[in-house]
Amino acid sequence: MKPSANTTLLAYTFLAPALILLTVFTFYPMLYGAYLGFTEYGGMRFAQGLAPKFIGLDNFRTLAGDDLFWTGIKNSLRYLLVVPVLQLASLAVAVLVNKQIPGIAFFRGAYYIPVVTSISLAAVMWEWVYNKDGTLNWLLERLHIIGAGQGPSWLGNEATALYAVMFVTFWRGFGYYMVLYLAGLQSIPAELEEAATLDGATPWQLFWKITVPMMRPTILLCSLLSTIAALRSLEEIVVLTNGGPLNSTYTSLMYVYNKAFQGFNFDYGMASAAGLVVAAFGLILSFLNFRFFRDNGAQS
Repeated sequence: MKPSANTTLLAYTFLAPALILLTVFTFYPMLYGAYLGFTEYGGMRFAQGLAPKFIGLDNFRTLAGDDLFWTGIKNSLRYLLVVPVLQLASLAVAVLVNKQIPGIAFFRGAYYIPVVTSISLAAVMWEWVYNKDGTLNWLLERLHIIGAGQGPSWLGNEATALYAVMFVTFWRGFGYYMVLYLAGLQSIPAELEEAATLDGATPWQLFWKITVPMMRPTILLCSLLSTIAALRSLEEIVVLTNGGPLNSTYTSLMYVYNKAFQGFNFDYGMASAAGLVVAAFGLILSFLNFRFFRDNGAQS
């Protein structure tokens, strides 16, 4: 039955506050930011209060020849290595804690603590762990993996800095994705697993033939969220390494941040152009995520 005019008007009345907030704080800034990518807007022009000057694709041509920007893109793509490790680990632990046993709520909460831990507090802790005289090297010495005093400064070493920061991202995101997977696991009808068990299915067969197919939408969501989060990683890098040493942890979002807010240029045009390129990479990776899981679904 077609809704009446009064019903439609009432629906839009309830939607109006949310739509207005989205327009003012999301859609307009997003579209204006995209427009700035095609303009000259920064430095003296910004200081003098002049309007952005449209310059077409000049900002993108400058980016194409900027080695620092491509270093940031390369490091951001390398950062994606944390995604499959994070997803597999969080799914595996979600399966383990999806049991109704005494004290399991404590473990579920404990895994989530890093998610709500302040990044500044986490940075102090991990700097202590990664220091040349820190906890990690002390543990490796006790295990006789390295000699006394031979441990590196993990955040000050060009070869290890990016992976050290990636582990902090893993630590912070692990509990979040575990909770999402746990919610997905608990939505699977228990009757399916009981029927498969009665038919003689092993725990491994239950996992691959029932759990994974039923969890595909949740796996897609978590993979998509973690991919985008890895591509736009910034907080951990700023507080732990500030892009060093020798730009080994300098990511694409750090390039955007530095162009827009560091120094005295405030080059919003270049920052917006770089942000659009990063967004394009994000769209491509999102498409690949959807394509991969959709194809898997068609084959199963």
